[in-house]
Amino acid sequence: MGVSLTSVLQAAFLGVVQGLTEFLPISSTAHLLVAQRLLGFEDPGGVFTVLIQLGSILAVMWLYRRRLIEVIAGLPSRPEARRFAAAILAAFVPAVVAGLFLEKFIKTVLYESFRAIAVAFVIGGVIMLIVERRRLATVVSDARDTSIPRAFGIGVSQTLALVPGVSRSGATIVGGMLLGLSRRAAAEFSFFVAMPTMVGAFAHDAWEVRHFLSAERTIEISVGFVMAFLAALVVVRPFVNFVSRAGFAPFAWYRIAAGLALLGFVAAGWL
Repeated sequence: MGVSLTSVLQAAFLGVVQGLTEFLPISSTAHLLVAQRLLGFEDPGGVFTVLIQLGSILAVMWLYRRRLIEVIAGLPSRPEARRFAAAILAAFVPAVVAGLFLEKFIKTVLYESFRAIAVAFVIGGVIMLIVERRRLATVVSDARDTSIPRAFGIGVSQTLALVPGVSRSGATIVGGMLLGLSRRAAAEFSFFVAMPTMVGAFAHDAWEVRHFLSAERTIEISVGFVMAFLAALVVVRPFVNFVSRAGFAPFAWYRIAAGLALLGFVAAGWL
């Protein structure tokens, strides 16, 4: 069976949604699940959703390539490079452990509940507003200066993002701010933690859905992958600059409004 123009256009749109929302604190998973349901986009085994995430990952790795190369090249000789690598590892471990124990429940139960996603949207938005208004003291202004204990705390926060609607970037950024990181530092550390976290999740999920891969899906996946890469490439730097100036309140209010709208759609039987 050939691939229709409609499905290709839907794949392009979903790729843009993935790329735009992956690194914003508004949950890319929730947006993809809702968009796919509204469009009637079929994704057996979640293979499309899983594979296009790599586009977003590669985009942020490309944007921060100089810093990545600097850290990797400095591992043999520079203590600060080893400390930063250790901090990223400390933040990565909690998500791995939580994922091993909770993955089945989350993907078979919570992914199917748009009501749970809506509630997570609203609660996450309220928490972001509270954190923004507390005017927390800043101890760390550069993501590379994040200590291992702080990094581990951010990693624990990241485990909450296993729940669709919470947002991985939102959880890590808020966790970072609560632990003394500036907005910019928290956002950038969130991006660095995303690299091993998302690559690991991609590798695991890609293996899990390998039986659903087919030649017919190649075009859809390729289109979605490219669009996710381009959209993430466009949004990451402006996002960091924006939150450094204006904070996270606009995203918090968006989450609350989107969550309430989603609850309305569920109540009306549209989802």
